[in-house]
Amino acid sequence: MELSIFKVPGHETGISAVEVSDLVFGYDFKEDLIHQVVTAYRAYGRSGSHAQKSRSEVSGGGIKPWKQKGTGRARAGTNRSPIWRKGGVTFAAKPSSYEQKVNKKMYKNAIKSILSELLRKGNLIVVEKFELDTHKTKNLISKLADMQMNDILFVSDQIDSNMYLASRNLHKVAVVDVAGVDPVALIKFSKVMITIDALKKLEEGLK
Repeated sequence: MELSIFKVPGHETGISAVEVSDLVFGYDFKEDLIHQVVTAYRAYGRSGSHAQKSRSEVSGGGIKPWKQKGTGRARAGTNRSPIWRKGGVTFAAKPSSYEQKVNKKMYKNAIKSILSELLRKGNLIVVEKFELDTHKTKNLISKLADMQMNDILFVSDQIDSNMYLASRNLHKVAVVDVAGVDPVALIKFSKVMITIDALKKLEEGLK
């Protein structure tokens, strides 16, 4: 399979196409697999550190606050009751892990499925390189405007410092290297622009 090289204004080259594997970029779209992997990836990012104290863990209690009858007050057996101020929580949250099992084959297949669908829809853009002469955000915005793009993920084999600095204040633009590619990032943006070197590295890792 051949992918056409997008001509970035100011970075025109003689390369017009690059050969890639059909096994990676011609993979079937598997929505259920992508959903499972994305859900597991997001769940893995949850800290699960929430904690509350139950009535057995809060301080106090020990004796009945007042006698059962004759005081005119509601019956109470302990001041650690959930209805009391500073009492325990009825169904107290405890630290837990949200990790879900996803093996390497499933993860790779999900990435291949997402990349292949991006390619089929014309949202995977291959370039030889994309660099900035300065770290100014307005320069990046100007370049994106020239290409009529504003919601995009840049993938490079090595992150250019100017690109990183210029994009970090734009919530619809992100710059990552090949190791930073994940299923959530790939589906978050409308388009993915990837350099030839990064494309080859990614393809090799997914075979």
